[in-house]
Amino acid sequence: MKLLDGIRVLDLTNVLSGPFATLHLALAGAEVIKVENPTDGDLARKLGSVPKYNQMLLGTSFLAQNANKKSLTLNLKSPDGKAIFKKLVATTDVVVENFRPDVMTRLGLSYDVLKEINPRIVYCAISGFGQTGPDALKPAYDQIIQGLSGEMAINGDDRLTPLRAGFPVCDTVGGLNAAFAVMAALYYRERTGEGQFIDVALLDSIMPLMGWVVANLMIGGQQPVLMGNDNFTAAPSGVFRTKDGFINIAANKQEQWEAVADVLGVPDLKTDPRFQERDTRKKNRTLLTPLLEERLTRKETALWVDELNAHDVPAGAILTLEQAMTQAQVEHRKTFTTVHVDGIGDFPLFNMTAKFSKTPGGVTAPPPTLGQHTHELLKSIGYNDQQIAGLRQSKVV
Repeated sequence: MKLLDGIRVLDLTNVLSGPFATLHLALAGAEVIKVENPTDGDLARKLGSVPKYNQMLLGTSFLAQNANKKSLTLNLKSPDGKAIFKKLVATTDVVVENFRPDVMTRLGLSYDVLKEINPRIVYCAISGFGQTGPDALKPAYDQIIQGLSGEMAINGDDRLTPLRAGFPVCDTVGGLNAAFAVMAALYYRERTGEGQFIDVALLDSIMPLMGWVVANLMIGGQQPVLMGNDNFTAAPSGVFRTKDGFINIAANKQEQWEAVADVLGVPDLKTDPRFQERDTRKKNRTLLTPLLEERLTRKETALWVDELNAHDVPAGAILTLEQAMTQAQVEHRKTFTTVHVDGIGDFPLFNMTAKFSKTPGGVTAPPPTLGQHTHELLKSIGYNDQQIAGLRQSKVV
């Protein structure tokens, strides 16, 4: 049995935040039906680093977020398309969309309409700013939210700021928040029989991730300090030079700091008044770093990692993305699995990263081609072959 066996999800989302949310539901075993426009579907089908795949409407951006899903093409602006969607809603547990807040209302398919068809429906709306408020109707992409959330302002150092994260962190976190919310609402429905409306905003979603920085400001009155690769909570904690590159060291506890001093052969620093106590050490990190790097640059990163780890000090190499994806621990955890898509071949996709002992999830089907399951799904709600052919001819599907 899968975690979400028997749960049907209508996925009206595009690009990243919504598809990332429904990907987690699909990996957990839900039947996720991507409802896509008949012309070219999810915009992500055209996004990615391989032009050939973009032309096939299977761009790498789409492939990354849409395993285990079915694809139904449907023109929701047409009366027949609306009728089909409503029939599907009657058989569905969850609807997820990431349009601007007014779109579903203008289509005549708002939560208030759908709950009359199916009172048990869980409806999750993902948007940049939420469904209400002075900014609710503004357009939003990940980078806009990174800037408006303060996230870009606390990245980098005094030479490079503001600085965006190297991946769409707000979209991704918004998707995780939505998946969590849907699961919670399904649990509530199990106990009460009641569906509900969920309003997820990317701006809301990213802010709690900055909790420590925000608490220092709003509770402690301390403005963020741009520290680049240093960790503001402790010292030595950050990136340091070695003989052949760099190393991450996170000596967050006093005993870890003392172990660093011993391993590096500078035990006298443990009693140096500039470095002996935690908060004083943090204030004097610019004095401490060159003293540590003078020792660290005598050996290669791998040797220091082994020695520090052996003394219970968290330390690690700084890998390239390719090295990170192929490291032994990632392979052991089966973080990736291989899938096959006709016309592309075999390629890796992320598995479900939470490991359930009784209800394991993971990739069981490749991302769908556009409209791949349209015929199958329409037949499941009572349309015959002749009717489906007519819907295709009139471009409803």
